Amino acid sequence: MASSTISCNASDLIPLLSGGANATAAAAAAEFICSRFETVSGKFTDAGYAIDNTYLLFSAYLVFSMQLGFAMLCAGSVRAKNTMNIMLTNVIDAAAGGLFYYLFGFAFAYGAPSNGFIGKHFFGMSDFPKPTFDYPFFLYQWTFAIAAAGITSGSIAERTQFVAYLIYSSFLTGLVYPIVSHWFWSSDGWASPARSDNLLFQSGVIDFAGSGVVHMVGGIAGLWGALIEGPRIGRFEQRSKPLTLRGHSATLVVLGTFLLWFGWYGFNPGSFAIIFKSYGTSPGSSFYGQWSAVGRTAVTTTLAGCTAALTTLFGKRLIDGYWNVTDVCNGLLGGFAAITSGCSVVEPWAAVICGFIAAWVLMGFNKLADKLRFDDPLEAAQLHGGCGAWGIIFTGLFADKTYVWIPNPLPHIQRGNIKELKE
Repeated sequence: MASSTISCNASDLIPLLSGGANATAAAAAAEFICSRFETVSGKFTDAGYAIDNTYLLFSAYLVFSMQLGFAMLCAGSVRAKNTMNIMLTNVIDAAAGGLFYYLFGFAFAYGAPSNGFIGKHFFGMSDFPKPTFDYPFFLYQWTFAIAAAGITSGSIAERTQFVAYLIYSSFLTGLVYPIVSHWFWSSDGWASPARSDNLLFQSGVIDFAGSGVVHMVGGIAGLWGALIEGPRIGRFEQRSKPLTLRGHSATLVVLGTFLLWFGWYGFNPGSFAIIFKSYGTSPGSSFYGQWSAVGRTAVTTTLAGCTAALTTLFGKRLIDGYWNVTDVCNGLLGGFAAITSGCSVVEPWAAVICGFIAAWVLMGFNKLADKLRFDDPLEAAQLHGGCGAWGIIFTGLFADKTYVWIPNPLPHIQRGNIKELKE
């Protein structure tokens, strides 16, 4: 919706209606017209809120569908005997994550005002909904929390006890991820660009949809989990070359990859939280509404993933001498993880650069992992941690200040703050 306010003033209409004759009748007519106008204007405002909340709900459903993608990807990447266990961990991420994010996580993430480190309001969704928070916003944030937890399941696959994973998943979705998201995405987080006195040179960090907040959190958690548990039996028993313990189904890997690709259109474009907002038609503006920015974000997301997939395809052929569909799928996801931070503030051509470098970052970290005898069955730490870190750096290098500051500064900060964003 346009930021300018349309109003009706009876005193302006009276001279036009009276023509110098019956002023009393003209005043009554003017009052009636303005009252009808205000009613219609209110309906348009309500419709705008309904459209935005529906858009956010639909985006939440898309992101939640990524859980199915994670499940298929994990199931296909492990040996058949471990399929049931890895599928159970994906179900637990959603179930335990839902309860603990409701009880604690959302409050720690968005319970402003806070001390800049951790939120302290809305435990158990108390005092909900608020003018700045509605139920679709909570649901959307929950899908992000369980996505972060799901990343780690791949790093510690085939060697983790179920009870230990249940404790980890609850802890990450209820405490760790919410605290990190508060730092960057809450309006008073210590690293938030929306906070004028933030601790990062008064500039903050632009991480639009979570290269750092989601992917690095999940990737680093997976890194530590894999280091603590050690490699799978047989992975590094040969001194000359690590033994590749391939997953049992490339079909499930490809299916999971496409489901994640589909869900990413809720992950990145959906992070605008609103779509019914006009930017006006000022000279020099390269977009005219939030819908255009949403579309451009979908394009940059697509280009980064596609470029990373093709770069991995030919890069692995050059390095290893063969084509491998699993490597291409991981390269594609690495491109998505990298562009997630800057998808809303870069031009499409920059997304191509992002995806190209992300592919080499992933391949480089995989080579390093083999040399260090680090075992990650799904390459989750390298993919989400390494490519996520590159995404944060990429945003600082390639962000276009036109998209950052004009005309709607940082639309993603304080997600779901629909009424404030419209004003």
